[in-house]
Amino acid sequence: MEKIFKNTQIAFALKSDTELDRAYFLFKMIDNQPLVRIGTAVTNFAIKANLPVEGLIRATVFDHFCGGVNEDDCLSVVDKMFTKGVSSVLDYSVEGKEEEDQFDAALNMTLKTIEFAKEREAIPFAVFKPTGFGRIDLYDKVGEKKALTPEEQAEWNRVEERFDIVCKEAHQKNVALLIDAEESWMQDAADDLVTKMMQKYNKEKAIVFNTLQMYRWDRLDYLKNLHQKALKEGFYIGMKLVRGAYMEKENLRAEQNGCISPICSSKEATDVNYDAAVLYMIEHLDKMSIFAGTHNEQSSYSLMELMQERGIKNDDDRIWFGQLYGMSDNISYNLAANGYNVAKYLPFGPVKDVMPYLIRRAEENTSVAGQTSRELSLIKAERDRRKGK
Repeated sequence: MEKIFKNTQIAFALKSDTELDRAYFLFKMIDNQPLVRIGTAVTNFAIKANLPVEGLIRATVFDHFCGGVNEDDCLSVVDKMFTKGVSSVLDYSVEGKEEEDQFDAALNMTLKTIEFAKEREAIPFAVFKPTGFGRIDLYDKVGEKKALTPEEQAEWNRVEERFDIVCKEAHQKNVALLIDAEESWMQDAADDLVTKMMQKYNKEKAIVFNTLQMYRWDRLDYLKNLHQKALKEGFYIGMKLVRGAYMEKENLRAEQNGCISPICSSKEATDVNYDAAVLYMIEHLDKMSIFAGTHNEQSSYSLMELMQERGIKNDDDRIWFGQLYGMSDNISYNLAANGYNVAKYLPFGPVKDVMPYLIRRAEENTSVAGQTSRELSLIKAERDRRKGK
């Protein structure tokens, strides 16, 4: 198969020289682990102390990794990317909330993004995080099948109601809905809720999508068991496949609790697990739709090859490739240029509230071997190309 991801002219066609220079500067900073740690601490302090740093954050890291401070703010970015065939997933990236009114605000924002998606071809999916709709400790307790107090039961009923409201809305408006995965200790309860939503709203096709973090060694078995359930009960499976975002936290918690880590023993084992899940879904595409969320070039090529071998069209609407905004443009834009379905996660929200997300992005980039150096080498190659070197 032709190696298309080296084409930097297509990858960075939408970036001006100034934006390219800023991207190079940002990834140079992220490449320095001690600097990321110091920068994270200083930024957190500055925000908590209400120092006037939002303008600086907005002009640098925020604008590179986020679409805007609200959904309307994102539209110019959405339209711009769609000129190159790359779609958007508006992701309200406000994390770590604990209050009922905040959960209701997240619910209302998700409903708004579903409406946005219905009106715009450039936005094929909506998305939300389970902890945007309820407390992580409550998910944990429900997942462990512990008895809830009457107050907790009422609280959990509200979480379930929020899930149902957005899934029903997505179904009525025919908008696919991605539900993100989070920490393993809250995931069982979230999985059960998402399965309920699939049973209810995926009768004709996949509208509701769960997420499998394939750095967990148990996720392939989970997928196979869910498939058997879907066959028996007559519903479709929508699944976003990712490698995972909480590795250090997961391993530390397992060590502290003296239990086996849910994370694969190595990066290689994770890669094998991810590709096995992709293969399984492609083999059962009659009942499944896949959103392959990956920044891994080899995994992307593997999926392209599987599609080619099985005579699946590049733009088959049951198969989407996804990357995060501000990263892996060489994958996103070259896939789109070759007729594949591609969507970028486009985070948005108030600068202060989105900082936990941005910090996680920076930390992940330092911990994923080769990610930052790859971004840097591609940006450098494009700068050199533009200078005629």
